[in-house]
Amino acid sequence: MSAESGAERPGTRRPQRSFAANVAFGAGMLLVLATATLGAFAAVALLGGAVDAAPLSNIVPDDGNNALVVGGIASGGLTGLMLPVILFGMVRGTEDTPRVGPGAAARKALAVLVFDVCLLVVALLVSQLGWFLPAQLTTVVAVFAVGFSWMPLAMVPWERFGLGDVFGRRRGSAASRQAE
Repeated sequence: MSAESGAERPGTRRPQRSFAANVAFGAGMLLVLATATLGAFAAVALLGGAVDAAPLSNIVPDDGNNALVVGGIASGGLTGLMLPVILFGMVRGTEDTPRVGPGAAARKALAVLVFDVCLLVVALLVSQLGWFLPAQLTTVVAVFAVGFSWMPLAMVPWERFGLGDVFGRRRGSAASRQAE
């Protein structure tokens, strides 16, 4: 490994994308952002209906409703963001990143759904603070609890459980250097 900068290093130039490729990339980004936004709205609408109607009405206090809204935004946005990305990975591949097979795509989708359930459980637990705290404080706690609930999952060595390909390899990690 050398410490020279990218400008000093003799390297190959990456080919420039064509106008059509740029338009396709922009359309793909708009689609992913739209599905993430619509997923967040859909999850909030479903959770709001579940809290107001019957299933969760006795469990969630009135001051804890916002915690479920925060969990709905996180889980719906994550699902809306990741599912199109997984589907794009099934049809688009390069030499560096091959296409995602159906089995790997199903495992990735299942991992996203399991993580969504974890987010909703965290939101439901935080909503219980509504029995003791006002709605504004419960909402602030929910934002931090749901927002940082992914950190313990990020520290798990998934490769030891045989799930390294589900979450992808990190560039520059020891696992990717060993694969080369």
